[in-house]
Amino acid sequence: MNKVVIIGRCVKDPELKYTQGAGTAVTTVTLAVDRQKTKDGKKEADFIPVVIWGKQAESTAQYVGKGKLLGIAGRIQTRSYDHKDGHKVYVTEVVAEEVQFLEWGEKPQANNDYEDMTPIDNGDLPF
Repeated sequence: MNKVVIIGRCVKDPELKYTQGAGTAVTTVTLAVDRQKTKDGKKEADFIPVVIWGKQAESTAQYVGKGKLLGIAGRIQTRSYDHKDGHKVYVTEVVAEEVQFLEWGEKPQANNDYEDMTPIDNGDLPF
């Protein structure tokens, strides 16, 4: 079984790219996931790379920014590649299957269009 659920804050704005050929959207983001505080009260975090595919990738890139809280459910994946200087690089990342925006963009400004209106008594209405 390979399932992981994490909640963390985006370290930087998501990076949206498209694959060559099929043009599938892919977004990468790194989440800072808090650990339990140490015995001396210090906060620690793990920085976990996350890969998001398809429509979720486009939505994440559009609506999420640095510092925003995300919930991710997915699987852990490992891969490797040869670096330009010749050594092998090993990567462990979470491939998202579900993405939850736990914080959205800036808070909307209060809409005061109804501030000057007087409420009416609807006691006589049948519904």
